[in-house]
Amino acid sequence: MTDNLILRPSRPVGIIGYGAYVPRYRLPATEIARVWRGGAGNPPIKEKSVPGPDEDVATMSIEAARNALARAQISADKLRAVWVGSESHPYAVKPTSTLVAEAIGAVPHIQAGDWEFACKAGTEAMVAAMGFVGSGMADYALAIGMDTAQGKPGDALEYTAAAGGAAYIIGPAEDALARIEASYSYVTDTPDFWRRAYQKYPEHGQRFTGEPAYFHHITNAATRLMEALGTGPEDYRFAVFHQPNAKFPQRVAAKLGFSKEQIQTGLLVPMIGNTYSGAAIIGLSAILDIAEPGDRILVTSFGSGAGSDAFDIHVTGKITERQNLAPHTMDYIERRTEIDYAAYARLRGKIVLK
Repeated sequence: MTDNLILRPSRPVGIIGYGAYVPRYRLPATEIARVWRGGAGNPPIKEKSVPGPDEDVATMSIEAARNALARAQISADKLRAVWVGSESHPYAVKPTSTLVAEAIGAVPHIQAGDWEFACKAGTEAMVAAMGFVGSGMADYALAIGMDTAQGKPGDALEYTAAAGGAAYIIGPAEDALARIEASYSYVTDTPDFWRRAYQKYPEHGQRFTGEPAYFHHITNAATRLMEALGTGPEDYRFAVFHQPNAKFPQRVAAKLGFSKEQIQTGLLVPMIGNTYSGAAIIGLSAILDIAEPGDRILVTSFGSGAGSDAFDIHVTGKITERQNLAPHTMDYIERRTEIDYAAYARLRGKIVLK
């Protein structure tokens, strides 16, 4: 029965180009602990990325999109869709996608739109791009997952809420550096994380965010995709799971039978925090930077509310000729400028003068 529920386009598709972006500024977790806990406690990550005063989801998406185009080796006017998934779009009413499409030179003959589904908005756009290209309506579609995530001052979420993401150009499998074999989505109405209109910061359900939210959805999505394809953990060289913190992806990987070695390359949250809509797919970008022809990758995202998208990806021989055509994900991660909490509060608008 599960085999009938997986999403497999009639026209084989894959990743033609990819690109990541992470802001330069880093806030050490010890700084948050110093301000709010007097230095006490054991921070869940080392540090998190913070956008600069001239950075938002649009500007970061443009950078990632340009990297994806460089690797795809196609011009932007070949794209037929630009879709940006985020939970921190710069405008409440005004698409981010049109800004990105204009900046990269994809207008005016383009389909554009913004996507939302908490932390899986990026993979949601990727699934749509698979269908768009897989149906034959278009040859190339651009899907982006990017966030400048918010966290209430002093809240546990502030330690991990970070910024960054990745962009993927989906196209015909014969041109792909990595073929997408299939995907599977698992969704329920599980209110583990939310933010109402006019509310500045999101609320979360504390331990409720683990079970029945994160673990239930990721486990089901990944397990059912593997069952449908007749695969197991031993068939994959790499795996990447959504990373709200450092512990959750390691725990779910062990539960599913994956080793620490299989998830290590894509586990970026200790270094840059939770990039929300880009959390799973930026992990994939780091893997593609070092992947070799024949490698198989399992990617499973998670978005609160709640749902997961799982992908089975096969790396092709075209990967080696395109990996170095744009900056690697680790290049952005290693390029860092440390800031203190006061600078962070100013950059993120946490000090409001009335």
